[in-house]
Amino acid sequence: MKHYISDYPRPQLVRTDWVNLNGKWDFAFDDANAGEKLGWQKGFSKQYDIEVSFTYETKLSGIGQQEPHEHVWYAKTLNVKKHDGRVLLHFEGSDYRTRAFINGQFVGEHFGGYARFTFDVTDYVNEGENLLVVHIEDSFSRNQPRGKQRWIPENFSCFYVQTTGIWKSVWLEYAPETYIKTLKITPQMVSESVRIEAEVSSMKPGMTVTAVASFKGKEAGRTTVSVKDGRAVLEVGTECRTVHQWGVMKWSPNDPNLYDLDITLNEGEETLDTVGSYFGMREVTIKGDRVLLNGAVLYQRLILDQGYWKDSDLTPPSEAALIEDIDKIMALGYNGVRKHMKVEDERFLYWADVKGLLVWSEFPATYTFNDEAVQNFTREWMEVVRQNYNHPAIITWTPFNESWGVPMIDTDVTQQKFTESIYYLTKSFDAMRPVITNDGWRHTISDIVTLHDYEESGEFFLKYYTEHKDEFLENERPYHAGGQFYAFADGYKYQGQPIIISEYGGIAFNNGEEGWGYGNKVADKEAFIKRFDAITSAVKALDYCCGFCYTQVSDVQQEINGLMDMERNFKIDPEIIAEINKR
Repeated sequence: MKHYISDYPRPQLVRTDWVNLNGKWDFAFDDANAGEKLGWQKGFSKQYDIEVSFTYETKLSGIGQQEPHEHVWYAKTLNVKKHDGRVLLHFEGSDYRTRAFINGQFVGEHFGGYARFTFDVTDYVNEGENLLVVHIEDSFSRNQPRGKQRWIPENFSCFYVQTTGIWKSVWLEYAPETYIKTLKITPQMVSESVRIEAEVSSMKPGMTVTAVASFKGKEAGRTTVSVKDGRAVLEVGTECRTVHQWGVMKWSPNDPNLYDLDITLNEGEETLDTVGSYFGMREVTIKGDRVLLNGAVLYQRLILDQGYWKDSDLTPPSEAALIEDIDKIMALGYNGVRKHMKVEDERFLYWADVKGLLVWSEFPATYTFNDEAVQNFTREWMEVVRQNYNHPAIITWTPFNESWGVPMIDTDVTQQKFTESIYYLTKSFDAMRPVITNDGWRHTISDIVTLHDYEESGEFFLKYYTEHKDEFLENERPYHAGGQFYAFADGYKYQGQPIIISEYGGIAFNNGEEGWGYGNKVADKEAFIKRFDAITSAVKALDYCCGFCYTQVSDVQQEINGLMDMERNFKIDPEIIAEINKR
């Protein structure tokens, strides 16, 4: 893409004047939570060097201690150049409560572990050296969205080492005094145009925004509009008949066409700011019991992806590692991923856009239901939806999974209404994508009905789902899953939605070593292939089902049900898996 910059953390809004702050920082534990009283915000004696953006629990951080510490401190010297505009400090992900200080002055705080946040530090920095100090508080609280992070001192089941502190990129950006703050990009297939809503940082009289869409260097459309109330709403044409006879270059897994986008903010004849972006022209719709992409039936061959690495946990070791994951997933015959309990690095979403990998975006769960958990969940969920809205690869939002955080959803009307509220709140911001509430079982309102079943026998699976379809869709009996889970919460019923088996398989296999997986562990490659083939073929044989999601991409710590190990080595020849998936 025209505006691609290697390792740039925010590929959907590119401004070229930036500094990557990852690397060596000073670090200290503060188990007594005495740092702020002792004035650590003005500087502290380091206990360790830490490699940001890896958390202290990981090997690549240089520390590698897995014991919980609720208060941690970071410090780094910033060299700030002379600049007439705004200086912006961005955190891509920092878990959980982050308080930042520059030269001893408090500049802002953020609650949440997964969403990007920004502090305008213009008034706190001087030209030359400045001291950035960050105090981060984390805990085992189940009121905060934590995903697969454990809330007891030891790993258990499919829950892993906690992630404390900075775990995604930190960067400094030099922006003009008045600048383009956000872009919301919506493809409009019927009108063969793209709708762009640009938010500016402050108002000046006579400002305009110009948007230019192009495909492979050929201009497709150009529009200029005035800024009103801090926003400009533009509709830009996308016809490219000089490139292709059909005009609009659609995005799909088989043909992931992307347009470049150039946005300029002007005051009269003066240019105030320019940013680069991109978009894909695609439309996700539901017609009866089928999901359509650009008007064609879409069969989704997904794989569950938790995004953990051996020496860095949730943090990808590099952008190249993200690209490798996508390439290997596609080599296994999958056309998409369900990003499970994680908001992935946005560079992953960029490469999914470029390579044509479908993404279900799932939010990390809380593990209790109370007013604090509801507030924490709602606030950060909407931050994430807004942050990642523009990526064409994302085709489904999945805020809830398996009743995590809503444990009494079956009968508790309050918990049911909470999932409904998140459904409608998401739809109020994004009318394009399906929303799944409570993926796996006990759905309330949901655009897709998803079922999780780790049955080992393909023969039994196919027989049960064929003979008892009407009964479990009417909530008269459990869908299989060990005979204990119903498809809908009390008071809700099947409305003819598409049905997807969104978790299955999970076959434990790692050449004889100990570990955890679903069901009985297989002894060798031949046994794995036989079971994988049987259960995958059974799922595909359900004519009323329009997709599946196998568990999972790679092993994760004690969990050994990946098609790759944690070092991303294939356990089985990927061509064998791909043949079964595509057969």
